[in-house]
Amino acid sequence: MSEQTISMNSHLKAFKTYQAQHFLWEVSENGRVATLTLNRPDRKNPLTFESYAELRDLFQNLTYASDIRTVVLTGAGGNFSSGGDVFEIIEPLTKMPMPELLAFTRMTGDVVKAMRKCPQPIIAAVDGICAGAGAILVMASDLRLATPEAKTAFLFTRVGLAGADMGACGILPRIIGQGRAAELLYTGRFMGAEEGKDWGFYNHLHAQENLLGEAQKLAATLADGPYFAHGITKTMMRQEWAMGIEEMIESEAQAQAICMATQDFCRAFEAFAAKRRPEFEGN
Repeated sequence: MSEQTISMNSHLKAFKTYQAQHFLWEVSENGRVATLTLNRPDRKNPLTFESYAELRDLFQNLTYASDIRTVVLTGAGGNFSSGGDVFEIIEPLTKMPMPELLAFTRMTGDVVKAMRKCPQPIIAAVDGICAGAGAILVMASDLRLATPEAKTAFLFTRVGLAGADMGACGILPRIIGQGRAAELLYTGRFMGAEEGKDWGFYNHLHAQENLLGEAQKLAATLADGPYFAHGITKTMMRQEWAMGIEEMIESEAQAQAICMATQDFCRAFEAFAAKRRPEFEGN
């Protein structure tokens, strides 16, 4: 192994033993799938200043994970998240000067940026209430599963704020369309699960007792696949929003050429030729 390879690998870190402070963090036996559970069920899993910061730092650091290939994001106790805690976040915000308010809103936006930049696909598993910042976390995920009981609301206008929070005005219209997003962001109303599926916000609906298992099964399928290539796909889906068609095609040509240079590409061909299932190693 070359000194350069050793130096590069020194940046990698295993997250199977990560000790979360403000939510639950569980990793599958093979170390590939992490389940992050917002865990304040008595209050419908609201977020705090501290949990925002830990989410930001965790997703930023997952860029250097040597083990985790997919993340399932869910909530405990039959709800996903009610958003920012009324007394631990909203009340203090009413007393802060502008520089501190801007520091807070930038920090919450950094959570979304970190979720979108980390190479691992993030699968949200949503049951019950999913509101405010909770809805933003689901919006920022790559795939979204829900129960028929899920109720989702971008309810910022109900507390006198703009619907423009943590990227909602830019990301939500790209998922469900401009008119539908405008309705949810202006009114702050709850979107039912069936409506969310019809609009393309939710990929699939599952019964409550099956939701987490289905999300973890999907996560395992992705984790066992060409996860280096999945990271490239995630990166391109994010970057191409701001590109013209010619730039998109050229960028994808370069991205695909990178993937073609990996051993995973060779492994897939060899497995196909031998009529067996490929085993991807991320290189």
